[in-house]
Amino acid sequence: MTKPLTAPIIDGRIIDGKAIAAALRAEIAVKVSAAGFTPGLAVVLVGENPASTVYVRTKDRAAREAGIAARTIRLPADTTQAVLLATIEALNGDDTIDGILVQLPLPKGIDSQAVIAAIDAAKDVDGFHPTNVGHLADGRPGLVPCTPLGVMKLLRATGVEISGARAVVLGRSAIVGRPMARLLLAADATVTIAHSRTRDLPAECRRADILIVAVGRPEIVRGDWIQPGATVIDVGINRLPDGRLVGDVAFDECAGIAGAITPVPGGVGPMTVACLLENTLTAALLRRCL
Repeated sequence: MTKPLTAPIIDGRIIDGKAIAAALRAEIAVKVSAAGFTPGLAVVLVGENPASTVYVRTKDRAAREAGIAARTIRLPADTTQAVLLATIEALNGDDTIDGILVQLPLPKGIDSQAVIAAIDAAKDVDGFHPTNVGHLADGRPGLVPCTPLGVMKLLRATGVEISGARAVVLGRSAIVGRPMARLLLAADATVTIAHSRTRDLPAECRRADILIVAVGRPEIVRGDWIQPGATVIDVGINRLPDGRLVGDVAFDECAGIAGAITPVPGGVGPMTVACLLENTLTAALLRRCL
């Protein structure tokens, strides 16, 4: 198990998402090996979005290394919604497939919500199906979106005290912000969701013991937005005109103030992939009532 990080007041500590994700993937591989069957994961990729293509390749490699049978279904960018829905229906009925993931974003003209709703909720390893969203909102067991789940695992692996902490989630998307807030609330944090319309956003962020940022705006969070000793989780990943990858947090400014902070890349991203594998195994076990 990854050694927990301490959280000193001024000396910023980098949370090694790669190492924590590697440990989780190793645990999943052991469980898959002991399961007595091979879980199956199908990823549907529509079009040739470069970022999506790289991400799908990473998922495929990680799944195979964990002993999960991964299948990538590539459809052209001009695929109709009817064809995509028929593909999903076929996967829903395929007993060798335990998890289905449709890579987002989808090309224009395809209703993402309709596509997500078409996935069998028991195979929805992204955790976006309305049934799984409802289970999370109601505090019932279900498949949880991978990125928020990965953030919770990072917090716990680094020894962050969540219960009773004041957590601020900057971003209100259905993919990260809202499910993140629900998971923190379930862990007994006091949760605020902040966004572009929040009055005095820097002051709101400074109140956070735990600050989770997922807005897709390069380095929007500056050093003077951070409470000394706070844990800062940067979900964003943005490519600048000069080719550099940066998060939503100005890392160099914040690292010396935060008690613990994730880098970009190498923080949340690896955990998202690891949690996809965990969700696939969970779905496989639940489908077999194990």
